[in-house]
Amino acid sequence: MQKIKTSLLSYGMSGKIFHAPFLDLHPGFELLGSWERSKKLIHEDYPSVKSYASLEELLADDVDLVIVNTPVDTHYDYAKKVLLAGKHAVVEKAFTTTVAQAEELDKIAKEKGVKLIVFQNRRWDSDFKTIQKVINEGVLGDLVEAEFHFDRYNPELSPKLHKETVNDGAGILKDLGPHLIDQAVCLFGSPKGVFADIRITRENSLVDDWIDLLLIYEDVRVRLKSSFFVREANPAYTIHGKKGSVLKPRGDVQEDELKVGKKPNRENWGTEPDELQGILHTEIDGNPVREKIKTLQGNYFEFFDGVYDSIINDKTEPVTAQDGIKVMQIIEAAIASNTHKKIINL
Repeated sequence: MQKIKTSLLSYGMSGKIFHAPFLDLHPGFELLGSWERSKKLIHEDYPSVKSYASLEELLADDVDLVIVNTPVDTHYDYAKKVLLAGKHAVVEKAFTTTVAQAEELDKIAKEKGVKLIVFQNRRWDSDFKTIQKVINEGVLGDLVEAEFHFDRYNPELSPKLHKETVNDGAGILKDLGPHLIDQAVCLFGSPKGVFADIRITRENSLVDDWIDLLLIYEDVRVRLKSSFFVREANPAYTIHGKKGSVLKPRGDVQEDELKVGKKPNRENWGTEPDELQGILHTEIDGNPVREKIKTLQGNYFEFFDGVYDSIINDKTEPVTAQDGIKVMQIIEAAIASNTHKKIINL
């Protein structure tokens, strides 16, 4: 099996948790190393890989794919250098800080003939995959409304300065917001309009930490919410159709298991406990049905399968640059809506 030689642009949480374990275990990838600026940590987990002193040193290596997993406000500059060097790129969310930046990166990738992929791993969460299946089966009838939550109870400011200082990439809208927006676009397509309320709720916070976005479609309304002051969790997914409803708590276990050092696999990885199953209440063949729904297995390996297939077999990227551009368009519209207190048409 041909291997894709891959390097990371940082080895903090995302490199250690969301990328390196999959790159190390996937037979289609070879983890070359990571750019590390101060702390040299990657050798503790992967002694045989490289710790690069600079981006230039990394790009001069025999690397095929670069994971741009640095703070959001650096994505555009670093991804542009990677693409101009003729390397494939996977860019973390938020893709960029503006639509114009996202469109320029897409243009450069096409001109260079390399793949540009957005890391939206939450499409492969167990709970989202389950909700997607229910919607695709049509058991809810014509959809009327949906509400997605990505909430936490975490009133303290993050120790990561780039998350709490005012910059173009900081704030919950560009942190957890892209997960919610990408999932909505994945299910419903691009909305016709956006109305947004964006707030600061934590003491001494300088960046937005509460969002309520309303995505307006022809026949459906989709509300996306995220807050750091939710001690008792709302359902992560609530969808109502003309025949029925489905409610699902957030239950994907992958992040928690990766944080404690568990290694992903192909068999039972991403399997939720039964108590986190969702509820389907609808009508099938004229008969009312109210039952728990079996949760599908989540597995981020599927994202890396898609990356491999796109590079080696020239298939469509698992999350395209156009997908990333659509998310950025909604984020920009949300900011404008919050500023002007009105619906922004797309």
